[in-house]
Amino acid sequence: MTIKEIFDSMDYGTAPESAKEAMAWIEEHDGAFGLFIDGGWTKPGQTFDTKNPANGERLAKVTQAGADDVDRAVQAARKAQPGWAKISGHERARILYAIARLVQKHSRLFAVLETLDNGKPIRESRDIDIPLVARHFYYHAGMAQLQDAELPDREALGVAGQIIPWNFPLLMLSWKIAPAIAMGNTVVLKPAEYTSLTALLFAQICEEAGVPRGVVNIVTGDGAVGEAIVTHEGIDKIAFTGSTDVGRIIRRATAGTGKSLTLELGGKSPYIVFDDADLDSAVEGLVDAIWFNQGQVCCAGSRLLVHEPVADRFYEKLKARMAKLRVGDPLDKSIDVGALVDPVQLDRVTKLVEAGADDGDVFQAPAEMPANGCYYPPTLITGMSPASSLMQEEIFGPVLVATTFRTPEEAVSLANNTRYGLAATLWSENVNLALDVAPKLAAGVVWVNGTNMFDAAAGFGGVRESGFGREGGWEGLLAYTRPRRKTTTLKPIAAFPAPKDARVDALDRTAKLYIGGKQARPDGGYSRPVWSKTGDLAGHASLANRKDVRNAVEAATGAAGWAKTTGHARAQILYYIGENLSARADEFAHRLNALTGARNGKAEVERSIDRLFTYAAWADKYDGAAKPVPLRGVALAMNEPVGVIGQFCPDDHPLLGLVSLVAPAIAMGNRVVTVASEPFPLAATDFYQVLETSDLPGGVVNILTGSHAELAAPLAGHLGVDAVWSASGADISSLIELESAGNLKRTWVNNARGRDWMGADGEGREFLAQATEVKSVWVPYGE
Repeated sequence: MTIKEIFDSMDYGTAPESAKEAMAWIEEHDGAFGLFIDGGWTKPGQTFDTKNPANGERLAKVTQAGADDVDRAVQAARKAQPGWAKISGHERARILYAIARLVQKHSRLFAVLETLDNGKPIRESRDIDIPLVARHFYYHAGMAQLQDAELPDREALGVAGQIIPWNFPLLMLSWKIAPAIAMGNTVVLKPAEYTSLTALLFAQICEEAGVPRGVVNIVTGDGAVGEAIVTHEGIDKIAFTGSTDVGRIIRRATAGTGKSLTLELGGKSPYIVFDDADLDSAVEGLVDAIWFNQGQVCCAGSRLLVHEPVADRFYEKLKARMAKLRVGDPLDKSIDVGALVDPVQLDRVTKLVEAGADDGDVFQAPAEMPANGCYYPPTLITGMSPASSLMQEEIFGPVLVATTFRTPEEAVSLANNTRYGLAATLWSENVNLALDVAPKLAAGVVWVNGTNMFDAAAGFGGVRESGFGREGGWEGLLAYTRPRRKTTTLKPIAAFPAPKDARVDALDRTAKLYIGGKQARPDGGYSRPVWSKTGDLAGHASLANRKDVRNAVEAATGAAGWAKTTGHARAQILYYIGENLSARADEFAHRLNALTGARNGKAEVERSIDRLFTYAAWADKYDGAAKPVPLRGVALAMNEPVGVIGQFCPDDHPLLGLVSLVAPAIAMGNRVVTVASEPFPLAATDFYQVLETSDLPGGVVNILTGSHAELAAPLAGHLGVDAVWSASGADISSLIELESAGNLKRTWVNNARGRDWMGADGEGREFLAQATEVKSVWVPYGE
């Protein structure tokens, strides 16, 4: 082809990237890799092949680790952790800085190796993944530097077990390792079976950066290795990124172990285009949203929702753009879509589309497809029903499904019609519309007029069955730290038994449940006597059952408007509750002393009033932040309520414990279903009389009494509950975490450890963080 012909046709030529250096690095290791444990390399053992998905050729042999290997890695990490945590934040910062610099120095090698192993286009590896990897280590070097001054009340968790996926092998590694080691943890990381090579190159970088032995350990292999990490008793924290199904398995496997857990799971993210959007820009954004990394992105904009007035025009523009997409060798810098990671993934995508495509109209890009390799054409399926399998299930491939909407309200409804809640994108030139819709979307990240924007300073993570926890930013550090405090083992407190010579008042007093703002009889019709230490009958407490839990959750769900009230309005009601409790302070103090047999009732009431005022003060002051991301625009970290929170109160402080759980939750806009102190439930039933006179809307606070052990499963397993907190004296932490796996709700349990409810540990930011989800809203601006 002559130069004139090139200018006439404007056809792309090829721009191949050399794989020479990457292949030479593999050859330096004789094409076979061992494990990286305790600062050194093991000899290759039983191995499996890692292949180039673009052509099916073997790249290298990688060791299949066993349980013994995982154990040695954990022991090395355990041995190294105290010393690593003890050194200053500055010393750790210098090492993270060195890692960042070495990633930059070897950036081309990392990028080519990533593309060879994963199949993503070299432009994406080179221009997106690797720069973000370096950014994460630079950012968290700063976090380590500031730790001593800014986080003096928090400490490292210990040994972190980390399991990462194959779609962003090195980037996910940096998301996990950088914050962990910055805060003084050590790690045992398992890369995905398909894509281990860049993790092994990173291990070599750790040697060059002077990372102490045992701080970073890399073990390769299949799912059995991940299982060995998850179940190992020497690991304090599990961080997993992958499928929702596996996340659910991990939640159940770690239940009751005391391990900290964060899960970043699947998604079916909506991509909403309003009729006033810049349609050409929205089309380009959509190309990035769904065909970036061949659609193998957990937050891919795989559900297109288009405003009806512009739907036909938008589809025409999109199909015209799809016709120009180039599919081919990922090392060719001029191609747009590379290869799927493995024949198994190609087969899965193919079968999913074949099974569900009849629900809509299929258009596939007329791209020339390579004869060999794991390639699938960019695909658009329009006219889909919201209930169609392809609209609900994560395809994880270059397949976009689409439907239309008529109003913004319908757009929000369709967007939230999924079990996932990872990310969402919306396009509109009306900033008022955009910022009205963004908070209504059930997603941990919302991009306005852009997509797939990431930075170490902005938290990333989901809600619902997309998991819990955040990676990046200050909020991401919470997952790798814990408060510095001494805890004690809880001893169950039994209710006072019936005396031989009972003293009963003439007038019966039976406390009901408090559901939907009203006193309600228990569904089962059972109650139990509550005796004082001195043998007086204090009254009867209702025994709630599974049906009462359902009724309470329904009432809490119906009070969703509480989340939309202003912080100032919520503060006024909390102050009012405190004021009304103060008016009955002597009565409550006397009652507490009678119920518990203690003499600190007055102090407990005073602290309860103080705590109500504290959270009234926080209601309009626990603000978010504008994150310093490299963007001409803003990335807003917005604190939103979690939703409906189930709570189990501590036994030993029947009033203060209830107030300490309920107040921060409702101050942040949540609704609660709270199970009162089991041995001393009447303090809670007295308290709901205060709520009835304090202008609190019905359903915001629901109070049940009864057995914690019997109510734990129905409350933690209820799909309408978004989080469960337990400070119970009963041994129910394991059961709560196990039951929570159903919809992967957040849990905050005490694992039979007590806290000082009268002191500073009984309140503060820890409670507020548990009562909120951080939503990152990205808003670029400019012409």
